Amino acid sequence: MKRKDYITKHLKSLIRSEKVKDSMDFCISYSYDATPTGERGVPDVVVFPETPEDVSKILTFANEELIPVYPRGAGSGLTGGAAPENGGIVLTTEKMNRIIDIDEDNLGVLTESGVVTYTLQQEVEKLGLFYPPDPSSYKYSTIGGNIAENAGGPRCVKYGVTKDYVLQLEAVFPDGTITTLGAKTVKSVAGYNLKDLIIGSEGTLAVITKAYLKLIPAPEDVRTAMAIFDNVEEAAQAVADMFKAKVIPTALEFLDRNSIVAVENYAKLGLPTDAGGLLIIEVDGYREIVDMLIDRALEVCRKAGAKTIKKATSAKEREEIWRARRELSPAIVQLKPKKINEDVVVQRSKIPELIKGTYKIADKYDLMVVNFGHAGDGNIHVNFMFEPQEAEKVESAVRDLFRFTIELGGSVSGEHGIGFMKKEFLPLEVGEAIEKMIAVKKALDPNNILNPGKIFDV
Repeated sequence: MKRKDYITKHLKSLIRSEKVKDSMDFCISYSYDATPTGERGVPDVVVFPETPEDVSKILTFANEELIPVYPRGAGSGLTGGAAPENGGIVLTTEKMNRIIDIDEDNLGVLTESGVVTYTLQQEVEKLGLFYPPDPSSYKYSTIGGNIAENAGGPRCVKYGVTKDYVLQLEAVFPDGTITTLGAKTVKSVAGYNLKDLIIGSEGTLAVITKAYLKLIPAPEDVRTAMAIFDNVEEAAQAVADMFKAKVIPTALEFLDRNSIVAVENYAKLGLPTDAGGLLIIEVDGYREIVDMLIDRALEVCRKAGAKTIKKATSAKEREEIWRARRELSPAIVQLKPKKINEDVVVQRSKIPELIKGTYKIADKYDLMVVNFGHAGDGNIHVNFMFEPQEAEKVESAVRDLFRFTIELGGSVSGEHGIGFMKKEFLPLEVGEAIEKMIAVKKALDPNNILNPGKIFDV
């Protein structure tokens, strides 16, 4: 019997046969994620567990037979974290999609890992509650995937990232053990913090099946504005000065000159194409203070040199301001047929130096670069745009970018994770600590069946 047939037959005997798919159509459909170069290999089989017990049976079998398992949420990752290598099992959590309980008394929600982030946000907002993490993929990415990547988003400058809202996890380890990690209580220091070890581990240590997430009261009101600057230095100075003025925006998004030109050519929003930088500023909170907060933020921008300021006075105008950011992805793909999007992060004060460095790197390799992202937390998305024949030049440019980011005291990934795309560069940032990370992996997954080849090689 062929190995593929053997795997399929045994999985169908463990969980219902309709939860196991091994047709070539299914296997190819689950052979890649959203990474531009995410194709790695085709799995033998795709499984659709519906319970933690299903997951446990799958992992127990895989561990005994030394079959690699690739956990998957919505496949929206950008560093190849959900892309399988040749053969093995893709384990997708998309059927584990129930919101089990919204706990209004304790401001929490118990959810299965396959629930789409936006769906959960909509449900809790009906009760006046708020789940802040908002990765750009929030309308289709899943809670489990967000936790596995410790996803961020525009609002994390004020509210923090995914890990700040995870109180308790249910997870299945490679040997099939179903375990609850953390506690539903606000405080818990009982033993090692294994919960936070699983968060951001990119499916290499355990499969997340449920999460109890912290909620907060929904903000009463929001204000949005745009500030346009002649150069990137002024925009970056406004970012730094805003925090000095004790204005913590909900979101503070940055677009550089090439971003502005691309969006204006694509969407015709009336943006000045000679501008060097643009900030989108949003604040939220009690109705009595949001006007004061946005005015204080805009005064900071004026003092930093903003030549144009636009404050939204209606929901329609707010949407128009945000279009400058939301139209970026379709806009920049018009520039060149291919792009590599890296999510480096530096301290806010280092943003001007980082941006200048990206331009120098692009000039060195005769490439186009477009910079935008979350200026409020220093997380800049550096996009190298290129023709297919320029792929080798882009690889060299990315290496230079990561080395430069590390020299600035930054990180090679603010929110996309490492996957297989960035594992070459992880040692640059973490040094000898990578051996300790490998030791943890070997302790929890001694047979290296969970997402092998991701983060580092074992």
